[in-house]
Amino acid sequence: LFMTGHAGCSVSTAVGLRSGDLMVGQGDRRTVAVIGDGAFPSGIVFEALNNAGELEDDLTIVLNDNKMSICPRVGAVAGYLDRLRSNPYYTGLKSEVGKLLEQIPMFGDPAERFLAQMKEGVKAGLVGGMLFEELNIRYVGPIDGHDITLMRKYLAMVREMKGPVLLHVVTEKGHGYKPAAADPVYFHTPPAFEDRDGKPVTRGSEGLPPFTLHARNAISEAMAADEKVSVITAAMCQGNKLEPVREKFPKQFFDVGICESHAVAFAAGQCKAGARPIVDIYSTFLQRSYDQIFQEVALQDLPVVFLLDRAGLTGPDGPTHHGVYDIGYMRLFPNMVVMAPGYAEEMGMMLRTALAHDHPCSIRYPKASAMQSEVPLAEIEIGKSETVRHGEDGTIVAFGAMLENALAAADLLDGELNLCVVNARFAKPIDDAMVKQSIENGRFVVTVEENTVVGGFGSAFLESAVAQRLDTRSVQILGLPDTFVEHGDRNDLLHQCGLSPEAIAEQCRQAALASSLV
Repeated sequence: LFMTGHAGCSVSTAVGLRSGDLMVGQGDRRTVAVIGDGAFPSGIVFEALNNAGELEDDLTIVLNDNKMSICPRVGAVAGYLDRLRSNPYYTGLKSEVGKLLEQIPMFGDPAERFLAQMKEGVKAGLVGGMLFEELNIRYVGPIDGHDITLMRKYLAMVREMKGPVLLHVVTEKGHGYKPAAADPVYFHTPPAFEDRDGKPVTRGSEGLPPFTLHARNAISEAMAADEKVSVITAAMCQGNKLEPVREKFPKQFFDVGICESHAVAFAAGQCKAGARPIVDIYSTFLQRSYDQIFQEVALQDLPVVFLLDRAGLTGPDGPTHHGVYDIGYMRLFPNMVVMAPGYAEEMGMMLRTALAHDHPCSIRYPKASAMQSEVPLAEIEIGKSETVRHGEDGTIVAFGAMLENALAAADLLDGELNLCVVNARFAKPIDDAMVKQSIENGRFVVTVEENTVVGGFGSAFLESAVAQRLDTRSVQILGLPDTFVEHGDRNDLLHQCGLSPEAIAEQCRQAALASSLV
């Protein structure tokens, strides 16, 4: 019913669906929410359980417990579920009571259904007080989720129960495919692999290391230099390549689970106490903690550092995971610094700059390889850009990783146009002097960003130009359209969105024609 890619929302939407069915006269429907144990500690889940227990509408919640999200789950809720898994009933109940209860069928006539429900009540008494029961939600299980016959029986039983019911199902991630069961973390989002053995299909050279690895190395260096530096991740240790950091600096590493709002508020608390936390998180997931960025970080002017991985198009992960809004939503806050590296070397430079700064900072970078600089780079100065290619016909101002495509576009136009290329480095504070020089010294300006054009870097460029009373008619903004971009190869998507080197070059030609240059 919903196309989603962020964990934890199924119970809330199911509670709403059930309420909506009753409002429109469709009360005979049965609403079922399925949620994984990795997502279960999310705050929104407990908000939904609180509401469901009060409404008392008929609702089935299937908790798929496989001890995993992407990585092995963490936290006290995980421990609680483990204790439920290992309760005497699940492991066999070798007492006579257990043997007696096992004789009771799961469905049939009303008497049998009554006995089945009584069986669950006796079991709950044997196990002890249940968190869910205290929230007015019937708890059933845990049961073997790979036993199809048993699953059918239990689903039939809970369908007959009144009010909200939680069915605890125990499964194995990767079940049925030995390589996946042996390495569920790798096989969560694997590359193309051979079916017979699970080994990845060789595709030749891997190319340059990705920005994520450079970020990981910069974090490690910062933590080694200062024990007050910490890194906080929200169940994305594997995605952010932080396993070596976790092993080397266990006291400075914090995985809070799929709880992004808590991650940011937790970072604010650490920062207030005198630590220097780095929140290493996917751009799209940080959206879940927007109010905490505002209230707990920006409003307090705390120097929390946000590393926004997967900023831009994430390729096959699709619209739920493209990180295309963070420039706009981060630069709204007073005191927030918004920057992005164009070169691999700038990642470490920017993190060091952010950790030395007394205000909150965000650094965005894509799921892509990082271009190496061929010449020494100027030191990072907050609010200052760097010109990396000189030319007098026009200027391409690139923010972040789009610098590589901007330089390639300028090279494609050699012989037609002599273009200046600027590595913007900062969207906030933007380099006002660069904006003025770009507009006044050339015939046209093209800004390029891997972010929606609404409220992004191009908007910041124009805001600066208007504030300086500059003529903006020659400025062209290139970025992602005001639509949801589907999944696909990142380079193909960039081309479709007009951000490939060829597409940028063509926009420059059109801008030059409009200015009567050629």
